[in-house]
Amino acid sequence: MFNALRRWFQAHPRWTLTLLTLVLLGPFLAKPFHIDDPLFFWLARQVQAHPADPFGFFVNWYGQSWPMWTVTENPPAAGYFYALAGSVFGWNEVGLHLGGLLAAVAAVLGIHRLAGRLCPRPLLATCVVLFTPIFLVSATTLMCDVLMLAFWVWAMVFWLEGMEEDRFAKLLFAGGLMALALLTKYFGVALVPLLAVHGLIQKRRLGTWAAGLLPPLAALGAYQWATLALYHHALFSAAAGYAATVQGELGFSKLSAGLIALAFTGGGAASAFFLAPTLWRPRTLAGIAGGTVVLGGLLVACGPFWQQFPALATTAARAAVGQQMLFWAVGGVLVLALVAADLWRNPRDAQSWLLALWVAGTFGFAAFLNWTVNGRSLLPLLPAVGILLARRHAACGGKYPTVVALGLAASALLALLVAQADFQLAVTARQSAQAAVASCRQSRGTVWFEGHWGFQYYMEQSGAQPVDLKHARQAPGDMLVIPQHNTDVFAPAREVVGHREVLSLPNPSWLATWTADSGAGFYSSVVGPLPFGFGRVPPEVVYVFELKAPLAAGTSPSRPGRADLTARRERAGGTPTGGGTTN
Repeated sequence: MFNALRRWFQAHPRWTLTLLTLVLLGPFLAKPFHIDDPLFFWLARQVQAHPADPFGFFVNWYGQSWPMWTVTENPPAAGYFYALAGSVFGWNEVGLHLGGLLAAVAAVLGIHRLAGRLCPRPLLATCVVLFTPIFLVSATTLMCDVLMLAFWVWAMVFWLEGMEEDRFAKLLFAGGLMALALLTKYFGVALVPLLAVHGLIQKRRLGTWAAGLLPPLAALGAYQWATLALYHHALFSAAAGYAATVQGELGFSKLSAGLIALAFTGGGAASAFFLAPTLWRPRTLAGIAGGTVVLGGLLVACGPFWQQFPALATTAARAAVGQQMLFWAVGGVLVLALVAADLWRNPRDAQSWLLALWVAGTFGFAAFLNWTVNGRSLLPLLPAVGILLARRHAACGGKYPTVVALGLAASALLALLVAQADFQLAVTARQSAQAAVASCRQSRGTVWFEGHWGFQYYMEQSGAQPVDLKHARQAPGDMLVIPQHNTDVFAPAREVVGHREVLSLPNPSWLATWTADSGAGFYSSVVGPLPFGFGRVPPEVVYVFELKAPLAAGTSPSRPGRADLTARRERAGGTPTGGGTTN
């Protein structure tokens, strides 16, 4: 029975991968909106109503109501995609996640087809990607990353096929997919130099093939012109400036950012770590692990490193997080070692250089150019890692099938646990919003709240209004809700508030993706230096106050890039009267 099933899987790899994707992601279709998901929901709603003006609405995301174009750092293509998904499947969590599931399936099938051209074991390469925490967590959100990855890999598929077959139509189609990738997430523009270098290495000269790079360049120019005309600001340039500004304000050293990026890469692409015994000699593994732990340990032992994470104030907390960080940093070094080993074996091969530049460019951007290290920024390098791993495994003789199976199973289990932990955090945020609104039912006043992300969506869904720090509109008897673990929250003055109630919702998990206490900062290393952290996850605490007077107007909680954002918003013409989100 087992052998027959295995033979069927090997004979039908695309069906196998589709079923695996559905099985892994199906349990998360009802995941509550989490972190930046509400921004994409509101964008999709705006696109449905006003498709020619995707950012033409206001949103309170930083404590004040601003035009959406000053808040988002992503282009609008994901909004059009989810507008279609919402219209077909329904405007709720399940309906929109179904759209995201289709994007995930498209990405997985694209990786398999791409791997079929670049390595002898495409099924292994694709499973290496699918069974990673970065992929599974990203695929359970509404954010634009997996959709961009789908356009990315299919653009590469048609590009390579067009180059090898000398078919200009395929190159032009690849250019159209590149355009869609960059209009989904700005990092998609990296495909242009990446494939340009590949073309020059393979063809040794410029030719008609280079015209396939024109569609994304034309799309970028058109996007700059259109956003300048609509919003008096070229948004691609603004996003690049924002990243540089915030990175400077955060003050992370390059060494710290590099070590954190290695930990995010090793933990996020854990399958490369678990399969390492089939790829490297024990002596090589020992050398890589020992060197990484010694050098990384010297950096972690320095006091300035931990000053960036004030929640990790105790020696015990720093030791626990530091050990996990060094453990996964070894995996990150092993990923980069795959690049070096492949280039060493094939120094003049265009495909090897394509994969090397793909991994190095994505890693370098996530570590040193992006405003923060996060799992989502490292997602684009996963297909290259899977292909490099499969190439390395074949070069080593393709041995140890049992070890490979066990390594993939261990990676899949870890990825599911991390995805479940992120799911639980989203559930807890929704429950805390519902509990807070329920505690305010006896009040006749308006219910106001601070904090954003998924918490904001569910508070607004219940009729509460976000606090606008520039225009105080509260009245005595109103209620104020403040979540402890959130963004852009501040404590009101004592003379403003009266009765206080503290709601505490336990988080039944020992693993987290987004908790400062455990060093977990999957969505931003500002919170913690780990993509996910093992340890006790604190309960979700929400404070409910009865107001005796309006909050002081004109104040604003500090956040990275505040000066840059304020300048951009002032150029938008100031704040509108009133607060909340207009769709």
